[in-house]
Amino acid sequence: MKAVTLGPAGTYSHRAARAVADDVEFRESVTAIVDAVADGDYARGVVPIENSIEGSVTETLDALSNREVAVTQEIVTPIRHALLAQSGNFETVASHSQALAQCRSYLEAEYPDVSLEAVASTARGVERARNDPTVAGIGHPDNAGDDLQIIAEDIQDRKSNATRFFVVAPMSERSDAGGKSSVVVYPNANYPGLLLELLEAFAERDINLSRIESRPSGDRLGDYLFHLDFEAGLYEDRAQEALEDVEEIARKGWVRRLGSYDTRHVLY
Repeated sequence: MKAVTLGPAGTYSHRAARAVADDVEFRESVTAIVDAVADGDYARGVVPIENSIEGSVTETLDALSNREVAVTQEIVTPIRHALLAQSGNFETVASHSQALAQCRSYLEAEYPDVSLEAVASTARGVERARNDPTVAGIGHPDNAGDDLQIIAEDIQDRKSNATRFFVVAPMSERSDAGGKSSVVVYPNANYPGLLLELLEAFAERDINLSRIESRPSGDRLGDYLFHLDFEAGLYEDRAQEALEDVEEIARKGWVRRLGSYDTRHVLY
C-alpha cells in the first residue's frame, strides 16, 4: 500500500506514515495530501490534526471540510525537537510554523536576536540548514545526519509535546467500527443556543466529546462549521441517535461522518 504525507523525507509526518505503509511519497501541503487521497491517487494519507502545545492544525480541519475522505486511524507520537545547524553561528531558524511555535520560549530565551522563517515542513527547514551555514533547522535529532551538529535537544516548551495524526482514506473505506469517531457539522444557521443543542445531543447519551473546533465556512462572515471528535463508535446506537439529532439541527446544512477508528501510539 502506498501512502502520502508531508515531505520531504524526515518530517514527523513521515515518521508517522511509516507506521502505515512502507512506500511513502510526499506533498508540500496538507491540502494537497487530502486532495490526492480524495482523487484516488493514494490509498492512504497521513496528516497532522492536533498538537498538545499548539492545538489543532487549521489547514487539516479545512481540508477535511472541503473534500470527502474517511478517517481510518489515529496515530499519536511524541515530538522531540532539536536545534540542528552546521555550527553555533547562525542568523536564522527555519522550520514549520508549528515547530517554531512549540519552541517559542526556548528560542526567545536562547536566541532572541535570530530571525524565524516558516517553511513547509520541519524537514524542509533542516534541508535549508544543510545548504546554508547561516540557517539552523528544528527537527528530530536523527535528522542531523553526518553534516549537521545537534546544537540542543528537547527544545520544545513542554516535554510532553505530542502530535495526533489522522490516517485518511477514500470515503468508500469509511468504517463505523472503532473507539472514537469524527464528524464535521455545517448547520448553515446561527441562533442563540445552537451550539448548546449540538452538545446536548451527545451529553444526553453520555458520549464524551474529546474535541470540538469551530472554523469559518468561508461562505460569509460569522458563518461557522464544527469539527467534533467523540468517544464512541458510529456503530453504537447512542452515537447513531446523537447524530440523528445533529442532522436535524443541521437540516439546512450538512453533516459529514468521517468515520470511526482506533488510536495507535508510535514511539521514536
